[in-house]
Amino acid sequence: MLKPLFVVAAIYLAALGLALLFVPAQFGVDAVPEDPSPELIALLRLLGGPLLGIAVLNWMSRDADPPTVRNTVVLANTVGFGIVAASDVVGVLSGDARDLARVFLIVHLVFTIAFVVAWVRAPASAGRSEG
Repeated sequence: MLKPLFVVAAIYLAALGLALLFVPAQFGVDAVPEDPSPELIALLRLLGGPLLGIAVLNWMSRDADPPTVRNTVVLANTVGFGIVAASDVVGVLSGDARDLARVFLIVHLVFTIAFVVAWVRAPASAGRSEG
């Protein structure tokens, strides 16, 4: 289950990262003004880099054998997707998020749940600290 999860997460994060780098205003539809400032575009592009980095981390971890590496990547994805999903929930419930946030909320919740399940299913001896 972990390899397909890493692959799908890598593809998703790479798509977001590339969209932020190459078409930030279009990606930010309903969130970015029609005539965004260069500073806003630069900020959006800045966010694309770390997403691409995490995409590469997930892709490279898809076949990793050492449980510590895999568990570290699983935990990092759980935290990242969990925080983004929580932010989506707040935005959707408050009405402050764009309409598209409802779709992203579902996607981010699914990723969070999948990584939590992967974490829980990992054997305790696989480098995950107990306690």
